[in-house]
Amino acid sequence: MPSKLSVWYNSLVDFNVESLFSKRRVPGPPRTVFVNEPLPDDHYDHKHRVKKEHVFSSNQVITSKYTVITFVPRNLLEQFRRIANVFFLAIAILQFFSIFSTVSPGLVILPLIIVLAITALKDGYEDVKRHQSDRTINYSQVRVLKGGDFSNDNPMASKSKTFVRAIVPVFKRTSKAKRTQGDVENAVAPEGLHTEGTDLTQLPTRTEELGVDFDDGEPVEEAGGLFHHRGASRKPHWKMTIWEDLRVGDIVKIMDDEPLPADILICATSEEENVAYVETKNLDGETNLKSRNACPSLTHLNTARACAKKENAFRINCDRPDTNLYKLNATAIAPDGSKTAVDSNMVLLRGTVLRNTGWVIGVVLYTGEDTKIVLNSGATPSKRSRVERQMNPQVFINLLLLAAMATACGIVDAVLEQHYFPLDAPWLYGDTQSDDNPRINGLITWVYALITFQNIVPISLYISIEGVRTCQALFIYFDKEIVYEKTGQATLARSWNLSDDLGQIEYIFSDKTGTLTQNAMVFRQCTIDGRVYKGDEVDSDVTNVGAITEADEAADESKLDVHETSLIPPSAKRSSASSSTEVANPLTAPAVKKAEHVLAHFTDSTLISDITSAREAVSGSPEDHHGRMLNGFWSVLALCHTALVSIDPTTGAIQYKAQSPDEAALVQAAADVGFVFRGRDREVLTLQTPFARGDKYERYELLNILDFTSARKRMSVLLRKLGGEDSEGDGKVYLLSKGADNVIIERLHPGQDAAVRTTEDHLAEFASEGLRTLTLAYKVVPEDEYEAWAKRYHEATVSLDDREEKIEAVSEEIEHGLSLLGATAIEDRLQDGVPEAIADLKEAGIKIWVLTGDKLETAIAIGHSTNLIGREDNIVIIRGGGEGATPVYMQMLNAVEEFFPESGILEEDGVGLDDDTVQPQQTRGYPLHRVNTGASSLVGHNNGERPGGFVLVIDGAALTHALSDAKNKHLLLKLAMQCEGVICCRVSPLQKALVVKLVKEGVGAMTLAIGDGANDVSMIQAADVGVGISGEEGLQAVNSSDYAVAQFRFLKRLLLVHGHWSYARNGNMIVNFFYKNIICIGVLWWFQIYCAWSSQYAFDYTYLLFWNTFWTIAPVIGIGLFDRIVDDHVLMAMPELYKHSMNHEYFGTKLFLIYMLDGVVQSALIFFLILYSYVSTSSRHDGYDVSRYEFSTTIAIAAVMAANLFNGLNTHVWTGWIFFAVALGIVLVWAYTAIYSIISPGWFPTYVFGNDFYLFRSPYFWFTIFLVTILSLLPRYVAKAYKLAFAPNDLDRARWLHKLDPTHDFTQDRHGGLADISVGGGRKRFSKRTRPHLFHASRTDMATGMRSVNRGFDFATEENGVAMQRIQSHLSERHVQAAPAKRRRNPSALMQAFSIRRTLRRKKHGSQSSHPTDEPSLSSAPSSPGREPLYHRASS
Repeated sequence: MPSKLSVWYNSLVDFNVESLFSKRRVPGPPRTVFVNEPLPDDHYDHKHRVKKEHVFSSNQVITSKYTVITFVPRNLLEQFRRIANVFFLAIAILQFFSIFSTVSPGLVILPLIIVLAITALKDGYEDVKRHQSDRTINYSQVRVLKGGDFSNDNPMASKSKTFVRAIVPVFKRTSKAKRTQGDVENAVAPEGLHTEGTDLTQLPTRTEELGVDFDDGEPVEEAGGLFHHRGASRKPHWKMTIWEDLRVGDIVKIMDDEPLPADILICATSEEENVAYVETKNLDGETNLKSRNACPSLTHLNTARACAKKENAFRINCDRPDTNLYKLNATAIAPDGSKTAVDSNMVLLRGTVLRNTGWVIGVVLYTGEDTKIVLNSGATPSKRSRVERQMNPQVFINLLLLAAMATACGIVDAVLEQHYFPLDAPWLYGDTQSDDNPRINGLITWVYALITFQNIVPISLYISIEGVRTCQALFIYFDKEIVYEKTGQATLARSWNLSDDLGQIEYIFSDKTGTLTQNAMVFRQCTIDGRVYKGDEVDSDVTNVGAITEADEAADESKLDVHETSLIPPSAKRSSASSSTEVANPLTAPAVKKAEHVLAHFTDSTLISDITSAREAVSGSPEDHHGRMLNGFWSVLALCHTALVSIDPTTGAIQYKAQSPDEAALVQAAADVGFVFRGRDREVLTLQTPFARGDKYERYELLNILDFTSARKRMSVLLRKLGGEDSEGDGKVYLLSKGADNVIIERLHPGQDAAVRTTEDHLAEFASEGLRTLTLAYKVVPEDEYEAWAKRYHEATVSLDDREEKIEAVSEEIEHGLSLLGATAIEDRLQDGVPEAIADLKEAGIKIWVLTGDKLETAIAIGHSTNLIGREDNIVIIRGGGEGATPVYMQMLNAVEEFFPESGILEEDGVGLDDDTVQPQQTRGYPLHRVNTGASSLVGHNNGERPGGFVLVIDGAALTHALSDAKNKHLLLKLAMQCEGVICCRVSPLQKALVVKLVKEGVGAMTLAIGDGANDVSMIQAADVGVGISGEEGLQAVNSSDYAVAQFRFLKRLLLVHGHWSYARNGNMIVNFFYKNIICIGVLWWFQIYCAWSSQYAFDYTYLLFWNTFWTIAPVIGIGLFDRIVDDHVLMAMPELYKHSMNHEYFGTKLFLIYMLDGVVQSALIFFLILYSYVSTSSRHDGYDVSRYEFSTTIAIAAVMAANLFNGLNTHVWTGWIFFAVALGIVLVWAYTAIYSIISPGWFPTYVFGNDFYLFRSPYFWFTIFLVTILSLLPRYVAKAYKLAFAPNDLDRARWLHKLDPTHDFTQDRHGGLADISVGGGRKRFSKRTRPHLFHASRTDMATGMRSVNRGFDFATEENGVAMQRIQSHLSERHVQAAPAKRRRNPSALMQAFSIRRTLRRKKHGSQSSHPTDEPSLSSAPSSPGREPLYHRASS
């Protein structure tokens, strides 16, 4: 139970200042948008004011923190969250009272003001940049419908006054409104204005042609409301309006290449089929174009005149604002009451950009904070580095020490005054005033002592750290080793205060696609009807495919690439991929160009031969059957997609643009084979195939698209084949499906077992090579069945309640009874250097977790290819299953007992099975049972004891259970901690963040998350350090990250070099900062013994005033900027050196206390040696006693020299900058002493005038300064010399070896090679230990209990219902190892299929098992790794 003090402290630390100044608007209820209709009466209250729930958010988006009014109070509150700033302010306020004043109060508070001002300027500069960005966006312009009968009565919330709008635009907009260009035209929007550089009044007048825009020769666009023709503003027209003035219910017109200002429902587009193409990289990181369709009932709103007509008014019922980018349920209601369903495919979201479309007319549904991109952005968390968090307790220690010192002074002073005042002590003469008497002077001395010893908490520490971290961010930016040469992209530190956290990372959470891989695809292999086709890469950018010609078959039936000249049927129309201004026709394109993010074309000579044979085959022959399978397979790839067809203007070839690189690679591969998708004309798909009859293109009517979702894991399309009367299959309805193998196979019709087994074997081979697979199937749907289903599907699509669930249920009805065609395999290539980087990061001691949406086997394959899983590693699989499957908690318990029995996890409280843990429905026999064949070696008796360690693989379904409650979380975390790496597959963005938080909060470890897409933002923000992959495209992950890198491999240098350096530098700088202040305060403290504990200064106050600003600041800053624990090439060559940084060796409370003690000891040496040297015999030639300022000035100079040289002694490399930094303070204090001593008191009061005359002539001065300096440094010097000579660590050895041989290759010393180095001598003469024989990687599936050698990936192990013979065949693959097997107890004994060791059950209170001596009685099996398995196989 935490104490009240800790609870109070944590609440104070976690206090969010932003909550006082900003309140996040809660998304409102479901809304109704009235377009050109008045609001109904129920929207008003009794005072005829619009009800609050019907007021929509303005389109103004503000990301800045401050305004003119809130900047000072809010920034001060943020800065005074640091307890040290509160302390310094209190001390400064005290000195405004004359009784406590030391020097001018203004001079005392000046350092605090400087620190606050510098920090405020930095925060203000950052916020000004945010204001500029906000202004650029909010002042971007869009065309809004005005004039005619159009009116918009939807109420909007008022806009906020920001920093810029409160000052600048007030007079700018009013003054410039007098100009002919209008108010909006003069609003500065450097990046948001899209008028092609031409004033709107200079644009050519458009007239209505082909039913577009206007029809009377008047201008159709208005600049600021001014027209050439009188009265034109009353006609329907498009007026340029700034984004922040956009309203819900406005009708807008978006032109090509313009960004979307809000979430907009599409009414009409420039395309004949009312399709719009949009780029969504700002939302999901994908650069491929997406297609969006207009609402069918609104396509007539294609001109300003049509939109403004009252008879075309309508309203839209919408859901409440939602964060789900892919979900939107709405209904468009016409005046006659007819309803049209609206979904996310009809909406253009804010943040996207219109591409390849002339124009779009749409209605604004959501604005500002209600748009999906703003709802998903969230507030970037305020991250504090671990070093900064650790500093707070150290500051508290110093404050407690200060309080104790002040209390001691106050108590002793009060006792002494009360003792000597009755004795008429002369120094107490007159102490009879109300504010000056022995009774109150103790308290005054206590306050005065706080002022005297205030430097024990260094005010300059915080500002010094800020400056050092800023420079470290610049060092990262200018490091040429982590600049991506292809794009010139440097590594950018977006958060300057986390550089030292990079040196303490213990866990890395990485996305896969686009982070570890290039997100660039190659179609590698496919299996069709049991045959595997392994294609070859084609280097050419374009592949000739020709077009259907009448002479094709007669000329040469053996060739797939037909003549480049084409004869297009007269009825061919322009495809949807081309815009209204595009001339090229996809039906006549003779070639196919590589799609973006697709690296190669696909070709296979065997496949070409099989297609040729099939074309010539006799009906009913095996070749004919295989030809039908080939035709079906490639037709599914060519038709089951949402890809767009475009024509490359340079080559005239077809280029596919798909929503993902995978889809583009599939469609392009089909085209390479000869199944060329020629585009879509409205709802008609055109396909060219080698099997075309009558030398014609095949055409299909697109009936429905059952889109791919993470839950469905498949995509289907329903098509009706079109053609002549003699066309085979004319009028039939086909269902074409592609998806994950498990969801497709379970929907096949019975009788395909042989084909399924063959395909599964091929899928396992594909997955073992790290390829991404899809399974293809189809069915013919009877017409009456389709008509009935289509009616139910339409009802589900127009439903506003639970639309997704209803659509899923209806889709499930028709996606069954499929016929298997085959499967595809695509390679997602790794980024350069990824395997090497992961191997080195693992060697550095960092645990790497990969969080991916890929299926289990592909994720494991990527783990192997990236070196995350070594060849000798053991893989433990935890999978979620359906009814009857092994519970996830039980799987985790089995894994712990099976592989980590000595970890102590099973003995922990809360770990184990309660009586109600295994529910009745879960105790049914699992369909898979391990069979005991009588030979334990077949199941791998030594599994779990191999040298490579363990890797845990868990899927999203299992994570859902494992993260459901504290008990599951605890066991999952304990199990994962025993593994070298973890792979989470099939995970959602939310699960990624939850996994990061599980480790971050459960272990307290430093975490780093790296990703490249919007789905990684939550993970990046949840981690201590977030890294975004910028690469060639600007992605949303970068905007939410702390560091932006271009390639994953740069993470190695960022952590091992910059992170290690920054943490070592900052930690060393901070402890030296505390040390140099304690040595100063220590001298003042020892002086209290001789001044009756009156809190007097030992030396002149100016020496104390300049202590942190001139005398001792340079060395610690030099440490923070220029110290190097070891050179960068050594850190890169020996990743294991990072463990010193990861283990927090450079900063902590223990190190802090050591340096504090060192400062106390040195202050005692300096004070007492100099004091007794001066008081023993006078140092003056005339015999008079010395003045206090003679020996105290000597103490001050000696303290400065000792502190600076001690700081220099703690650096690891002496460069010119370090020499300069150490010498600077010493030179300054000597020069100051010489100059200050000759200033006449006539200029201003000084107590040390003439001090130089006595000081520099005294032998005591020279003798004591050098004596105490050497004695002060001697203990640390001896300790460092002893450590280097007798107890060196790897860093010491590396520095020594580098000193002896600067050209030494440190890669030879990896894996503990530095242990052979003897500092001061040569290399030790003994051989390295030989590593044990490396086994093949072993895998154990805890859901099935199945073990096998992991040389290939069995796809079928993912799902339930695997046949028994599949298990037996895989078990037979196990190699018998020569190592002697440990004896098992009773290997032939049989157990129930679902039995649990009693050691796993929670111990009952009061039972015999609570006694240690009774523990063996719970299970007669020994606790050795060779114990009996939980699942036994029945003898066959």
